[in-house]
Amino acid sequence: MALYDVIVVGGGPAGMTAALYALRNGKTVLIIEKNGFGGQITHSPRVENYPGIPVMSGNEFADKLFDQIIAQGAEFEIETVTSVECDGDLRIVKTEEGTEHTGKTVILATGVKHRMLGLEGEEDLVGEGISFCAVCDGDFYAGKSVCVAGGGNSALQEAILLAEKCTQVTILQDLPQLTGEAKLQEVLAARDNVRVITNVQICGLRADEDGFKGVTVRERSTGSEQDVDCDGLFVAIGLIPENDPFKELADLNSWGYFDSDEQCLTKTPGIFVAGDCRSKFIRQLTTASADGAVAALAACRYINQN
Repeated sequence: MALYDVIVVGGGPAGMTAALYALRNGKTVLIIEKNGFGGQITHSPRVENYPGIPVMSGNEFADKLFDQIIAQGAEFEIETVTSVECDGDLRIVKTEEGTEHTGKTVILATGVKHRMLGLEGEEDLVGEGISFCAVCDGDFYAGKSVCVAGGGNSALQEAILLAEKCTQVTILQDLPQLTGEAKLQEVLAARDNVRVITNVQICGLRADEDGFKGVTVRERSTGSEQDVDCDGLFVAIGLIPENDPFKELADLNSWGYFDSDEQCLTKTPGIFVAGDCRSKFIRQLTTASADGAVAALAACRYINQN
C-alpha cells in the first residue's frame, strides 16, 4: 500500500489548492473526491470576481486547476470517504468502496452543499436560472427581476445585494414572517423594488426553451397557487456541511462546521481542514483557495517536524 505525505479529502477549490501547494513543496499527494472535481463553483456559468481573471466559467476554473495538479504529480481517486483513523504516526482513510489509503497527514476539504428546494427539474436549472450567491451571480440579473427563496439572515442579505442591481426583488418565505434580523428587514422595507410574500411554499419551477420564467407558489393556509414571474431564483435556505464522519478528529460547531480558525488546525495532530466546511464568515472561491494554501503549508510543516 502506497504511503502518501498528504491525503486530501475533497476535490473542490480548497482541496485542489491544498494539493497544489503540497506538491510544490515536494510532497506526495492523493486527492479523493466522491463526485466530480470542482465543487460548488462548477454551478457558476460565469465567475467574474477571481483576481487576475476577468471572466471564466466555474467549470473552466475547475478543469484548469485539476489539470495543474495532475501535471504536478497528484494522484486521485473517485471514492466516498467514510472515516479517517489514526494509527501512530499514520492516518488511515477508509472509503465506502472498501479501500484504504495511508498518509502522514490528511486535509479535510469536504465542502458544503446548498440546501435545495427538492423540486422537479431543479438540478438542471442550477446555473441556468437558479443561483445561490448574489455576490457571484447578481450582476447577471442587473436590470431584471429575481426571486429569493428564504427569509433568514442569508436570504435577506442576498436580497439587499440584489436590490442594488435588479428592477424587482421578491422574497418568498414559507413561514408566516421573516426570521432575519430586524435591521435587515428595515433596510429591505425602505426599498421600493423589494416585495415580501410570506407563508408560501415554492411548489414548481417554470422554464421553457427560452430559459427560466419563474416559480409557482402555494399559499400554506389556503392551498391556493399562483405564478410569480422572474428571470432568476436565488435559493438561500441554508448550507449543509458533511463533516459528521470526522467529528471525533475535529470539533464541530453547533451548525456542523469544523470549529477551526484561519490556521486550519484541528485537535488531532496531522489532521487539517480547509474551505467552506470550516467555520467562517465568508465563503467565496478566493477564501476556499486561501484555506487550501494555509492547510497544505501547515501539513508540510507537520511532516517536516515529525
